[in-house]
Amino acid sequence: MRIFHIQSSGAQELDAIPAEPPAQGYVWIACARPVFQAQLAEVQAALLRLTGLQLVDLHVADLLNTQLPSHYDYTSQYDLLVFRRLTTAPPGEDAVAPPTPPRRGGPPVLRRIDTSAVGFAVFDNVLLTVHPGDCSVRDAYAARLLAPAPSDPREGRANPTASGVRKPASPADLMLRVVNLMVDAYLDLRREIARQLEHWQTELLKPRARYVNWSSLLEARLSLHALDEICEDQRTAVQDWIDALETWAVPETTAGLRELDLLKVRSRDVLEHIERVVHHVHRMEQNTETAVQMHFSVQGNRTNDIMRTLTALTAVFLPLNLIAGIFGMNFEFIPLIHKQDGFWWAMGSMITIAVVLVAVFWRKRYLARTGS
Repeated sequence: MRIFHIQSSGAQELDAIPAEPPAQGYVWIACARPVFQAQLAEVQAALLRLTGLQLVDLHVADLLNTQLPSHYDYTSQYDLLVFRRLTTAPPGEDAVAPPTPPRRGGPPVLRRIDTSAVGFAVFDNVLLTVHPGDCSVRDAYAARLLAPAPSDPREGRANPTASGVRKPASPADLMLRVVNLMVDAYLDLRREIARQLEHWQTELLKPRARYVNWSSLLEARLSLHALDEICEDQRTAVQDWIDALETWAVPETTAGLRELDLLKVRSRDVLEHIERVVHHVHRMEQNTETAVQMHFSVQGNRTNDIMRTLTALTAVFLPLNLIAGIFGMNFEFIPLIHKQDGFWWAMGSMITIAVVLVAVFWRKRYLARTGS
């Protein structure tokens, strides 16, 4: 468990949860899911001291559920958002087990995608987050929060990640930044996924490929379909959060109104990033499906080439078989049969007919292979 006290002047990591609400800023309580389950009573007591409220039992169950899809819920005192991350980090101790057997095929990056749930409970002055045991997003953003502020403002504008970030103004703002970091982490992976799928498509489009691992291909398509469903749930959850923001009371102060407007802008920005992820997943699904269809088209063209060649060869030998059948009849009087050079006339005719037919078929490209 990591505890942070965040205010406009900076962020500080604490050794323990404060005994009373801070005079300025707010508190971020970041728990791993096993720790949250083991220290649930202590966390509930701390929330009661800091906010005067506790999590309801159903929301506690949601935060502990690793299989729960992304969704948004609320009470009159706090908001709850469950968001499934999309990373290729190795599965942690509470990562979701894949629905298919562990030894499956498909592009390696799809086999390593982890979609564990991250829970956010947003109070007025406290943000409680429940992460998987190996969540790197929490540690990465905590490092950015604790990074020293730049001595030169121009340095901060040039490289905000290395020299600190503008501190989130509220628990809701912090939640949106962490969610945005998780979404952007997937966007960073799209090149690797696209590259591996392009390699997969190249293997499918090889005209001489006699064996295709269809089970692995099916599992890759199922993985992409599962990613599509996860992204749709993410988009629905964030859209519900945006709709809930519209029901918030309008602040009376100019600073409060500006903070609410910035919160709405950041929420729409997160939604736009999720829609980009959905677009990428849809495109990868379409590319995979297109590759499968093109694979069957290539195989069909190859079969057509073979059948056309066999048909042309059959047409070449058909008149030769006819001549051989005529001269094989058991009649006493057949032209050329009793002549000394009759055999050579028949062979010459058969060779001439065969050469002419091959030349005609070659000119009409009946014997040529289709380029692929």
